[in-house]
Amino acid sequence: MKNELTEKQQDILNFIQEFIELNNYSPSYREIGKHFGIASTFGVKRHIDALIKKGCLNSESNFSRTLSVINNNSMVSKISHDNSVEIPVVGRVAAGFPILAQENIEGTLTLDSGLISKFKGCFGLKVKGDSMINAGIFEGDTVVINPQSDANNGEIIVALLGDEATLKRLGKRNNEMELIPENDKYPIISLNKREDFSIVGKVIGVFRWYN
Repeated sequence: MKNELTEKQQDILNFIQEFIELNNYSPSYREIGKHFGIASTFGVKRHIDALIKKGCLNSESNFSRTLSVINNNSMVSKISHDNSVEIPVVGRVAAGFPILAQENIEGTLTLDSGLISKFKGCFGLKVKGDSMINAGIFEGDTVVINPQSDANNGEIIVALLGDEATLKRLGKRNNEMELIPENDKYPIISLNKREDFSIVGKVIGVFRWYN
């Protein structure tokens, strides 16, 4: 089996086995990527898929990141069930392009699957600008978006205006709609005569990292 592996695949296999033996659970794609300097989790996934295909690894779930190492005779590692799910994080949303196109994906966000179990197809979006600071959303945060084409009054949404995406609170009153910033230095955007407006999704969570 070892003769079938590339040097990189063998190194990754050794790392996974040593990680499991030390921690009693398997490493995430992000942890593998960080150790080997692989920038994208999709790059890690290609190596993992190859190891699974060659019979070196077993993966019980696409969501729990559960990996186990197999030798020629038996399964020798312990298996983890951490009930987590990775969602893609994009840096931009633009009209005319698939949101989750490969070139848009900047990384992944690992969440407890229970947090988004009632939503389908969620993705993360990096926040740019300060128009929502009074809602506790700051530049550099990652908002979790549930894809949907409609929203209720007062909900925070990602919307497209022409070719540009914007993060704002949706206002509905007197049969009129508007996008409301949570920063007094930005104007309210009226949608009454906008035919280029569409809702991409609703914000269901905000994540921030502190150094």
